[in-house]
Amino acid sequence: MYVRRERPGEEQAVHEVHAAAFRRDRESLEEPVEAGLADELRSTGAAIPRLSLVAVVDAAIVGHVVCSRGWIRGDDGVDQPALGLGPIGVLPDHQNRGIGQAMMHAVLGAADALDEPLVALLGEPAYYSRFGFEPSPGHGIAPPDTAWGDYFQVRTLTAHRPGVRGTFRYAAPFDGL
Repeated sequence: MYVRRERPGEEQAVHEVHAAAFRRDRESLEEPVEAGLADELRSTGAAIPRLSLVAVVDAAIVGHVVCSRGWIRGDDGVDQPALGLGPIGVLPDHQNRGIGQAMMHAVLGAADALDEPLVALLGEPAYYSRFGFEPSPGHGIAPPDTAWGDYFQVRTLTAHRPGVRGTFRYAAPFDGL
């Protein structure tokens, strides 16, 4: 298994990863919102190509993670750049093999190398804490929806400035969820 950037022409394989990974019932024909979100992030230009990564096993795409531009709006009304992570998905037959973990380490390392200050996500604290994510209020960052509580988390990177505080805002495709 290796992790690399998503390439043009791999859109359908990425869509299928998220459709399978997030489908509540394997027999269901209902399309999970995460599959459409990944498509919309790419088609609107919200996805950051250097932070759209795939996991490959035996020449097949089995996982995908993407970051998009987000912002932290301070009390002064000025937006500071940040990243929103997600969706991240792995085909069900390849889950629990370290693929998601490898993609997380790769995307966080790439984001840090690009001098991004912070990555935010909505997810299970018990899982994402292993990657250094912490509840956002501890960093002075409010979630877009206060009901998210500790599930909205941030991971600061090298370029983070602790004085940047405010409310996080995801890229526009997240607004419709």
